[in-house]
Amino acid sequence: VVKQMRGRLRTRLDRKNIHVGHAGTLDPLASGVLIVCTGRMTKRIEELQAGVKEYTAWIRLGETTPSFDMETQVDATYPWQHITRELIEKVLKEQFTGSIEQVPPAFSACKVGGKPAYKLARKGREVEIKAKTLVIDEIEVLECGLPAEPTLIVRVVCSKGTYIRALARDIGQALQSGAYLIGLRRTRVGDFHVDQCLQVKDVEKWA
Repeated sequence: VVKQMRGRLRTRLDRKNIHVGHAGTLDPLASGVLIVCTGRMTKRIEELQAGVKEYTAWIRLGETTPSFDMETQVDATYPWQHITRELIEKVLKEQFTGSIEQVPPAFSACKVGGKPAYKLARKGREVEIKAKTLVIDEIEVLECGLPAEPTLIVRVVCSKGTYIRALARDIGQALQSGAYLIGLRRTRVGDFHVDQCLQVKDVEKWA
């Protein structure tokens, strides 16, 4: 996105040197808010990255993947028939609200030995990442497909550094099953909401 933005702005403004940077990545299969800073605003990237994030996450229960999302194939299946909406809400309230410890995914941009973990993981290398402390301000069930379908939609309001893929993994384990992410949309970063956003294709018109 940054590369596209830089190229489009250079063309539109007829300038060679334009500073462009992002304030927090999105997973390859995710959609939603991505803050992109240009010019002098790139100096505020660190400040903007610290903003609270809000996501809508689609989760499938009873299965896992190595990447905790649909980027990789299902590698294990687990019983899920014992899970109810009431159990999910209880687990989310008791184990996933407030300050929690989370081990980031191996398929992530976390640095291991100076290299992004995902580059090692995609080569089949073992990746060991330490747990990080983060804060879940709010987490609620929006929709639950049980008992017909082992699917779940949740809204999450969380601190910087939260991996929703890892949250799906941990929720599956807490439910005595497995889980992985089948969809993710970031709806807010700090004061910036998804309904305020531009599509990348509209950047030239905006400029």
